[in-house]
Amino acid sequence: MTLPAFSQTAMGLCVFCVMLVPLAGAGLALINTGLGRSRSAGHAMLSCLCAIAVAAVVYFICGFAWQGFIGQPAHSVTVAGKPWSWVAAQPLFFRGLKLDGSRISLAAWLGMLSAGLAALIPLGGGADRWRLGASCASTALLAGVTYPLFAHWVWGGGWLAQLGVNYGMGHGFVDAGGSGAIQAVGGLSALTVIWILGPRRGKYAEGAMPTAIPGHNAVFVLFGCLLALTGWLGLNCAGAILFTGAAPGQVVLIAVNTTLSAVSSALAAVAITRARFGKPDASISANGWVAGLVASSASCVFVAPAAAMLIGLIAGALVTFSVEWFELRLALDDPGGAVSVHGVGGLWGVLAVGLFGQFSWPVLNVAHPSGVPGDSGQWLAQVVGVATLIGLVLPLSYGLNWVLDRVYAQRVAAEGERQGMDLYELGSGAYPETVTHTDEFFQR
Repeated sequence: MTLPAFSQTAMGLCVFCVMLVPLAGAGLALINTGLGRSRSAGHAMLSCLCAIAVAAVVYFICGFAWQGFIGQPAHSVTVAGKPWSWVAAQPLFFRGLKLDGSRISLAAWLGMLSAGLAALIPLGGGADRWRLGASCASTALLAGVTYPLFAHWVWGGGWLAQLGVNYGMGHGFVDAGGSGAIQAVGGLSALTVIWILGPRRGKYAEGAMPTAIPGHNAVFVLFGCLLALTGWLGLNCAGAILFTGAAPGQVVLIAVNTTLSAVSSALAAVAITRARFGKPDASISANGWVAGLVASSASCVFVAPAAAMLIGLIAGALVTFSVEWFELRLALDDPGGAVSVHGVGGLWGVLAVGLFGQFSWPVLNVAHPSGVPGDSGQWLAQVVGVATLIGLVLPLSYGLNWVLDRVYAQRVAAEGERQGMDLYELGSGAYPETVTHTDEFFQR
């Protein structure tokens, strides 16, 4: 297919938006750290930095080669006379890619950052017990296999994007800013990591209610929410321009929708926790804020502001109840709420496109022979995407991490968990003055 012209205005705006995306990573890193124990705070921040670094390197080596971009060479299979593109066929190491501000070069840059964002999500679920080396190895699998494979299906002209052309399911699977491709992939990866690691020691005593292990720094968590909002504005705007063909003028709609979804989701979490417990819960309210951002991404350019508010309200309610349900019913020890926020929130965001999306131009994900296709069947395309995430991505992620755990144990030794990850793996704590009080602290 021949892509529409990419104007200088769109290129400049997209460059600016991509430059904001690392702030989303900074926000998630602070949230992960604040919701963990103080004796693992330094380890948590270093793990986040290492995850971003490993993801960027692996994505550069092979991730983009397997994700590709719309209209670029890919491997396909024919099913019932229809082509199904399943993986891209690009050179490794960005070879042959002109880094000149074109759509494909900006997509590669955004992909490096998006792989890092997806890799930060499991760190929140494995907090206080996931070895640094194991988290880096797991990140390599995520950035090199799981993320680029699903991203190709969605953003690289793959078979999910082709559902509209091949089977008349609306515009095919649509995910403007990555509710599925980034957030749900990361959230489901977090679920597999939590299953493999098991709960923190002392979390579940036999025959008793789960022990509450509160996060050590609410200020980190709440400030991380503000940073995440800024980064998400860039992520959603850049994704919509690059992967759906949104016009630069629609950036205002995207920003308004992203903001409304986040704030309404946070307010829903505040209201529900206040009604249930008598006082608002800061950590769950923060999780609600991020869940609203997560849910906004897929539909940010396709819904009216009132629908964005409704999407956020539902996301806030979902995360509030799912955190408790996972902890009590499934014995899932998820300190950062990664599965509820990014997994459940991401899947809801994907479904919201089919429920509330309004399309006024042919979405860029694949060429459509009849111009602007109808919206009929869009909801079914989104359901197929959700089924793919749960039925293919989740087992794939679990299998990769299960094999890794057999080769290189992912959970830290009991002594490391007792001492704290900072002392055991890094040799020093993030807050040394609260651990060791020697004479110099009392000398004038």
